Amino acid sequence: MTKRVFDDLAEGLREAISVAKGEADPNSYRLHVPPSVDVKGIRSRTGLTQRAFAERYGFSLGALRDWEQGRSSPDRVARSLLMVIEKEREAVDRALSAA
Repeated sequence: MTKRVFDDLAEGLREAISVAKGEADPNSYRLHVPPSVDVKGIRSRTGLTQRAFAERYGFSLGALRDWEQGRSSPDRVARSLLMVIEKEREAVDRALSAA
């Protein structure tokens, strides 16, 4: 491993630790959106049907079915919303019901 590679890795670790400790300025880093999500798993854990999930969170039923059956994948924005639904569903429900 070259010194430059090592230095880059070390800097990345320092930044990650700073973010994890809440010390970093939120404007100084990007949030990670995974390249893929388990749409069917996320929906199933809500206990909602495909139709109810699509209607509640603003997805088209056809798109949701395509994602679950692997015919297509949600874009970055949809993956972001799906991740928030998975981790903080109540917050999403509160935010959308207030709109």
